[in-house]
Amino acid sequence: MLWDNHMHSWFSGDSDTDPLDMIKAAKAKGLRGITFTDHLDLYYPKEYGFFELDVENYFTKQHATALEISDDNFTVLTGIEVGIQEIAAKENNTIVETYPFDFVIGSTHLIYGKDPYFPGTWEEVEPQKLMTTYYECILDNINSFMNFDSIGHLDYAFRYSPDPIFKNNTYEPYKEVVDAILEKLVKNDKALEVNTAAFRKGMNNPNPAASIIKRYHDLGGKLITIGADAHVTEDVAADFDKVPSILKACGFNEFAVFKNRKPELYPL
Repeated sequence: MLWDNHMHSWFSGDSDTDPLDMIKAAKAKGLRGITFTDHLDLYYPKEYGFFELDVENYFTKQHATALEISDDNFTVLTGIEVGIQEIAAKENNTIVETYPFDFVIGSTHLIYGKDPYFPGTWEEVEPQKLMTTYYECILDNINSFMNFDSIGHLDYAFRYSPDPIFKNNTYEPYKEVVDAILEKLVKNDKALEVNTAAFRKGMNNPNPAASIIKRYHDLGGKLITIGADAHVTEDVAADFDKVPSILKACGFNEFAVFKNRKPELYPL
């Protein structure tokens, strides 16, 4: 049975969903457990909004729910999705060291201050150049901050490309910088997240694509986490049926669940 290790509730500015409803949905779908990973994105542009997080309130209440709900058949864990930027590295490190999260996802949502989620980011910029720049941002970010357990949706920017041709070619044109990212992850024993939200965004692969997952494996990567990036109940574990075959084709037979920031491995 799989776990959904990336989901958001009403503590995230972009979700209005009661955590208890997410838990009910996960149980109904036969999951063994879930990890809440609500958004913290320091220095996210105010004109975009929605990525502020009251960390104290979130951790206290979500962890209490986790302790109340968890039993021998279903486990709720408390994590966080940290938006990584060079400017936020010191503060992010203080936060993840202050609170005993089970799991920390490190995600890059911005291309030098602009979120590719918004169409304006793509105006007057050639898409392939913008995506190259996105990967370069990720490399800069992880060079400044590595206190996370899994890197989130590595080719996130490609979800929102206005040109469909770029959505499903996320590795080869950017191979040099992607390999540099993966090599750093492997060297530091960081997990690679397989995020199924990509399927809901019109992509033929998860984030990242199978070509990147296989390259991570070939470079020596051993840890895979799985998440649907759900913000509403119907997206909990969405498209999880596609994951085992993709991962096995890339050389993986296990996935990781982080508890107390330590990976536990489960068979696919």
